[in-house]
Amino acid sequence: MTATNLEEQVLSQPSSATVLPASRARPAPRPRSADWPATQARRDTTWARLTRPPFAPGPSSRHRPGAHHRGLGQLLDWLEDQPGQTWQDRWLATGVDTAGKSWREIPRSWLREHGVAADWHHEAFFRALWLTIAADVIRPAVSMLVVADIRRGALTTVMTRYRDTDGLTRLRTLCSADPGLAPAKATRISYRAAQILAAKGGVLADITPGDVLELLDAEADAHGTGIGATHTFYRMLHTLDVFSDQAPATLRELRNTGQRSPEELIDRYGLVCRPIRDLLVNYLRERQPALDYSSLATLANILGNLFWADLERHHPGIDSLHLPAEIADAWKQRLRTVTRTRRTREGGTAETTVTTTVARVNYRECLTPVRAFYLDLAHWAVEDPARWGPWVAPCPVGREEVNRTKDKRHRKSRMDARTRARLPVLPILVRTVNQWRHDAAALLEEARRTPPGHTFTAAGHTLVRVAPPRSAATKIWAEDPATGQRRDLGREEDYAFWAFATVEVLRATGVRVEELTELSHHSLVQYRLPTTGELVPLLQIAPSKTDTERLLVVSPELADVLSAVIQRVRGTAGAIPLLAGYDVRECVWLSPMPLLFQRRIGSEDRAITPAVIREILDAALARTGLTDPATGEPLRFTPHDFRRVFITDAVLNGLPPHIAQVVAGHRDINVTMGYKAVYPDEAIQAHLAFLARRRSLRPSEEYRVPTEEEWAEFLGHFEKRKVSIGTCGRAFSTPCIHEHACVRCSMLWPDPVQRDRLVEIRDNLVARIIEAKREGWLGEVEGLQISLAGANDKLAQINKSANPGRVVNLGIPTFIPDGTETGDLS
Repeated sequence: MTATNLEEQVLSQPSSATVLPASRARPAPRPRSADWPATQARRDTTWARLTRPPFAPGPSSRHRPGAHHRGLGQLLDWLEDQPGQTWQDRWLATGVDTAGKSWREIPRSWLREHGVAADWHHEAFFRALWLTIAADVIRPAVSMLVVADIRRGALTTVMTRYRDTDGLTRLRTLCSADPGLAPAKATRISYRAAQILAAKGGVLADITPGDVLELLDAEADAHGTGIGATHTFYRMLHTLDVFSDQAPATLRELRNTGQRSPEELIDRYGLVCRPIRDLLVNYLRERQPALDYSSLATLANILGNLFWADLERHHPGIDSLHLPAEIADAWKQRLRTVTRTRRTREGGTAETTVTTTVARVNYRECLTPVRAFYLDLAHWAVEDPARWGPWVAPCPVGREEVNRTKDKRHRKSRMDARTRARLPVLPILVRTVNQWRHDAAALLEEARRTPPGHTFTAAGHTLVRVAPPRSAATKIWAEDPATGQRRDLGREEDYAFWAFATVEVLRATGVRVEELTELSHHSLVQYRLPTTGELVPLLQIAPSKTDTERLLVVSPELADVLSAVIQRVRGTAGAIPLLAGYDVRECVWLSPMPLLFQRRIGSEDRAITPAVIREILDAALARTGLTDPATGEPLRFTPHDFRRVFITDAVLNGLPPHIAQVVAGHRDINVTMGYKAVYPDEAIQAHLAFLARRRSLRPSEEYRVPTEEEWAEFLGHFEKRKVSIGTCGRAFSTPCIHEHACVRCSMLWPDPVQRDRLVEIRDNLVARIIEAKREGWLGEVEGLQISLAGANDKLAQINKSANPGRVVNLGIPTFIPDGTETGDLS
């Protein structure tokens, strides 16, 4: 196969970067009707319908016909006692829809007022109410059904028997056929479907995605969180072809409405000044064609949140881009810091929240868009003065404030230090996740063979198998008899395996986390070498940051890891399930692909997201016990740390930088070298190599081993350097130019301790000069004066080292009319 054929083969593979259309419109639920035939019927018509089959109790029913008639009569009497033209109008007038969990007290109070106090009469009344709802005479609100505390079996039974027997039976059968779906979740799914039919009317086939979202939102409002099986509920309805062909396959796709418009991006920050809000929206719309969505969202956050929303919080009523100097300076000062909140636990105490203020690392990156905003307005005002001219104002951010040269050096230094701290401990992390994987698998396998209530031992742990609750019947639970802690062994094994796979793939490829989550079965391709015919496995990396595909050679170790991943995610049919990945940066769903990084959550398969990857890495690092040497806190690895470690390790081990650039997928080799950390050992080795090269250019006899005589002469030179008034500094094997007249020699380093001796020598020289002049020894005078000058120079050196000279004021230069420069040098 030639290189051209390889390229054609790679390009012919389905790419995970094929983007599905994302709609911003949230599907609306069916409107709640106020008028339909069954609710318009008169009392006699409704009575006749509900007292005949199938609503009347049959011979095999445990409810007596008399009780059914009595309860139905009381229900219709209660509704007729309310104002309204239809049964639905009267139902709304009772106030039951808005009464919350105490809704039963409203009809009970009416019954007691009308002489019906027995509880069994009340039960007959409520059984008649469920029949009336199943007969579509009244339709309670979704919010009321969520908080009404109705027995699931009662509502589901009557809706199955009287409203949609075929649809609800098929739904229950589908849930029962799923081995990963616990019975409690299957019951909850049927109950949710019954609630939607009760509130909206119709049958199961009439349910829309908007109805599902309305019910789930009502549950979240009532309970503060999801109550389980929400994704499975949507998936089951989708599997039954309840929804149209255009409906998303999963609830996550339905809830995520795609990219936001410029208006929505800005309106998240609640800006008060409407003209500035409109200006920012128009500016984003003007920049939108040249930016990807991630950059557009970042720009909206800086301009709308960090810039203008911050100004409005601290200066209410501000409405102009012309900022006074004090306001601009205060804003930039606030921008320099950011508040961080972290949770900590010390000494076994309860978890506490610690809030700290730290310097903003990307301070200058936040200033740059603001400066660009002001300069763009000034530039665009030249072309369209009517639209942009009124907003032109002096820029509060100067050119030097956005100079990032020093910040880039600091960032490079921080990243190098981070890489140097993590590269040596990477083998520890690899061993830890591998051991964790084997231990977790052994525990899970042994627990599966152990009946509930019995003790088992595996991987050095002794645990007791615990019978799971009905809502988690498919899980494997165990309890530590020493601590009483319960452990979900299936979840632990899942985390352990994906921690192992994540660490191995990241350290072997250096891919970005987005590229990791988009790896699919189609990413594995083969290339046959034209010379030897050998098959080389390659890993195709889909375009992410640089929009450029690339191919990586799969090592045998990486091939083993990918094989284990493929074997794990294969379905019962032997094929990898097709899942739609989500691009968290561009906020779009990708086309369904056989993704490698997917896992089973409950009864459905889900793609592993970058957030889950980071969570798994944190769990793996916690097991190593490693700490950050700079802070002493637990060491953290981000997915991008593996990329820096990979590039650094590859270049240090001889991979040419331009090849590392291609492997990493960088457009500029300087970016690749920026990822590579510089080690002190590397600088030492380079210096030693330089010395070796320089030594090779000098005569070889200079580097021979010295003889004993030469070595003794060398040591003797240093022994003879010490003299009475200091130390001689002449080089080895050089003669004394002053014939040992050390006071005269400029190579003498005077010893401050010998200052008194030098003063004595100076005074003696002065006395001898006086004597020589008196006796007429003029030749002696000249030599003595040279020695005296040397002695005074040595004393001056000692005085200077003991008492540094005073500071001299050089003055400020002034200019005289003829252009010459003068100054006060006093």
